[in-house]
Amino acid sequence: MIYVHVPFCKSFCIYCGFYSENLSRCGGERAAEEWSRLVREEASLRKEEILSSAEVDTLYIGGGTPSVLPLSVIEDTVSFLKAILGKKDEDSFEEFTIEVNPDDIVKNGKAYLDGLCRIGVNRISMGVQSFDDNILHWMGRRHSSDDVLKAVDLIRDAGFQNLSIDLISGISGLSDDVWEETLSKAVSLSPEHISAYQLSVEEGSALDDLVSRGGYVEADETQCERQYGILCRYLSEAGYDHYEVSNFCKQGFRAVHNSAYWKRVPYVGLGPGAHSLDGERLRKWNSESFPEYSSSSEILSEEDLRVETIMLSLRTSDGMPFEKLLSLSEEGKVRSLMDEGALVKDGGRIRIPEKCFFTSDSIIRDLL
Repeated sequence: MIYVHVPFCKSFCIYCGFYSENLSRCGGERAAEEWSRLVREEASLRKEEILSSAEVDTLYIGGGTPSVLPLSVIEDTVSFLKAILGKKDEDSFEEFTIEVNPDDIVKNGKAYLDGLCRIGVNRISMGVQSFDDNILHWMGRRHSSDDVLKAVDLIRDAGFQNLSIDLISGISGLSDDVWEETLSKAVSLSPEHISAYQLSVEEGSALDDLVSRGGYVEADETQCERQYGILCRYLSEAGYDHYEVSNFCKQGFRAVHNSAYWKRVPYVGLGPGAHSLDGERLRKWNSESFPEYSSSSEILSEEDLRVETIMLSLRTSDGMPFEKLLSLSEEGKVRSLMDEGALVKDGGRIRIPEKCFFTSDSIIRDLL
């Protein structure tokens, strides 16, 4: 299970707190090639870690904006990783995801998508966020709603049968009608997977600065909860399985890679800003710097393990074994939350019901 972080964008969204650099200011294609060289060098040094994390056969290229990279750079990087795993170039992964922006797909066209198919990409994750052009402009997105429609047509024509799109709710001034219209347009595209997030103010983002200067007031809790309810109801009626707090899919299309994160499966993160876990206690992370970046690590404590196990498991509709939760949390608190309906027991497992997903953070805090 490998994650590769691409630390480049053409422009920066107002809400983004992920590490990224402006590709053109870093040197354009030369910077992209240098990034690939550094990732391949890191992968070579961490070969044993990569091999030991291969139980889950996934590759995820995220960012940043991976679709700003030349296809040749992606191809060189992927080919090297396949070689480490003993795969041939024509071999693929069980799930190979790459994140893209709609406008890059429209600009690069069929040849680019054919190239992604050729190197084994079988899942596209596209940042849509909204179908309202005014909201997209405010967010600093490079694409229009029309670009999304064109990109989806190109992706389908290229033969991709696993498309995930991202949406954002909880924006101050976003009316329920506009949110429902966004969901209607999203469903009409029939993506296999939808990730929907509430807008949050990330430290260091442009939105954080705007809030501090009084230029933006966050949406209130009532609006956010109401729009989350609309989301759940709308996607349920459209046949999507709500399998994690922010993730919905058609039958058979749960994200294999992300689902493994929630189970604390070993994974290796390559590139500036990437994180890794050995599946137990060793966590590593790379510094957020390019072209030079370094690695740091920590050994998780018993308390860290307890917190992560409860938090990650109860974000999913599968929950966790009932007896395991009793071993990690106070039984009286567990029973009390069950009496309130904030936890439900199905057979030998316990989970947070969908009606309480919006308040899952507070439920988990109670358990901790």
